[in-house]
Amino acid sequence: MRRVATRDRSTAGAPAALGVLLLAVLFLLAVPGTARAAVAGCVADAATGCINGTIRTADQQPAVGVVLDVEGPGGTTQATTDAEGRWTAAVTEAGEYTVTLDEATLPAGESLRNPDQNPRTVTVALGSSTGALFPLGAAAAAGGGGSDEDPDAAPDPESTAPAEDAGEVGAPVGASESGSFSWGRLAQQATSGLVFGVLLALAAVGLSLIYGTTGLSNFAHGEQVTLGAIVAYLAVQSFGLPLLVAGVVAVLVGAASGWLQDAGIWHQLRKRRVGTTQQMIVTIGLSMALQYTYQFFFGGGALRIVTTTPTMLTLGPVRISATSLWSLLIAVVVLAGVAYFLLGTRIGRATRAVSDNPALAAASGITVERVVRLVWVLGAALAALGGVLMGLYLNATSWNMGGALLLLMFAAVTLGGLGQAFGALAGSIVIGLVVEMSNLVIPSDMRYAGALLILILVLLLRPQGILGRAERIG
Repeated sequence: MRRVATRDRSTAGAPAALGVLLLAVLFLLAVPGTARAAVAGCVADAATGCINGTIRTADQQPAVGVVLDVEGPGGTTQATTDAEGRWTAAVTEAGEYTVTLDEATLPAGESLRNPDQNPRTVTVALGSSTGALFPLGAAAAAGGGGSDEDPDAAPDPESTAPAEDAGEVGAPVGASESGSFSWGRLAQQATSGLVFGVLLALAAVGLSLIYGTTGLSNFAHGEQVTLGAIVAYLAVQSFGLPLLVAGVVAVLVGAASGWLQDAGIWHQLRKRRVGTTQQMIVTIGLSMALQYTYQFFFGGGALRIVTTTPTMLTLGPVRISATSLWSLLIAVVVLAGVAYFLLGTRIGRATRAVSDNPALAAASGITVERVVRLVWVLGAALAALGGVLMGLYLNATSWNMGGALLLLMFAAVTLGGLGQAFGALAGSIVIGLVVEMSNLVIPSDMRYAGALLILILVLLLRPQGILGRAERIG
C-alpha cells in the first residue's frame, strides 16, 4: 500500500504574522467613515440618497452623453450618462424629486418610448438608491431591448442581493422582464454566464474543500467572500493602494481569517467532539453576526472598489469590460494552480486522502489536523479573492453580497459532487450559465430560481452530483 505523507515544516512565526494581519483588519474596520468619504460618485448612506439608472438604445447599446436634470428639496443637479449608459445623482434631503431627460442629447435616431413620462417623479429616502427609468425605442416593443435595465446601479440596502453590471452579467435583481431572443443576445448571456461561473468557482472550490475534509457545511463562507471585497474596497479607497496590491492584501487577510477561525473555533469544537450538525448551527450564527457587523460599520449602501468607468471591449456580438477579462484570466490561473496543488504536490495528495478517508489518512502518517488547518486557510483565501473579483465584476459590493451568493455556491457544490473540488468548478460553470441564460426566457429577478431548481433536480435524480461517487448503504 502506498503511503501518503507530508513534510513536517516549522510554523513558529505564523501566529505572529497572522496576528499582525488581524490587527490590520481591526484598524480598517475602525475607519469606515473615512472610507465612505473617499468614494467618488454616489454612495447611499445616512446623509445621502441616490437616484440612478442605465439608458440603452433600442438595440441594447449604451446611450452615452445623455443629460438629465434632477430637481427637488435638496436643490438642482445634473447627471450625464457614461460610456456604459449609466448615470447617478446624489441628493442630501429626502423627498420627491423630478428627473427630466434632455431629449436633444439622445443618440441620433433614438427617442423615448414613453414621452409622456418625461419628466419622472421619484421619491428618495436617505440611505437608499432609487431608479428612474427612461426606456428608449418604439412603443410597440414588448419587454424589449430598449428598456432601462439597470434602475439601481448601486445596491439598495433593502435588497437581498447586490446590484450587478447590466452590461456584463445581464439584468440585475429587480430589473425588467426578459427581452426577445436573438443570437447576439444568446452569445452575450452565455459569455456573462461563463465569467460569472468561473468567478463563483473561486469561492465554491473552497467551500467544497472544507466540506470534503471536515464534513462541515459552512454557512459563513459567504461572509469570507464579502470580507475580501470589503478589504479591497478599503485598501483602494481609504489607503490609496493600487488595485493589484489591494487584491493581494485582501487574499492575505482572508487567509488569516481562515487560520484564526479554525484555530479559535473549529479546532476547539473538533477537540470536544462536537458533531457536524452542531458546528453547522454555529456557522449560521457566525454568518449572521458577520453580516450585521459589516452592515454596522459600512452601512447598507454600495461599496465600489474602483469608481472609474471600465473600458468596454466589443468581441463580435459580445460586449465585455477589460476588468472582467482580467478577472476571468486571474480566476482561471488561480484555479489551475489549485488543480496543480491537489494533483501534483504531496500536501495536495494528502488533502485528497483526508477528504476520501480521514481515519485511513491518519493511519498512513498524515497529520490530519494540519491538513484541515491548511484547507481552512486556502478556502478562506480563495473566497476572499472571489469576493474581490466579484466586486469588480458586479461593479459594487455590499454587506450581504456573499450571503446572496451562498445558495448559488451550495448549488454548485452539490451539482458537482459534495467534497469534490473539481466538481465544484464544473457545477459553478453550469450554475453561472443557467443563471445568466435564464434571462432569455424568464424575468431577470427570477434567474436565481432556475439555479436552485437544478439543485432540487440533482438531489432527486443524481444525489452524488456530476463528479461524485454513489455510496453504497447497507
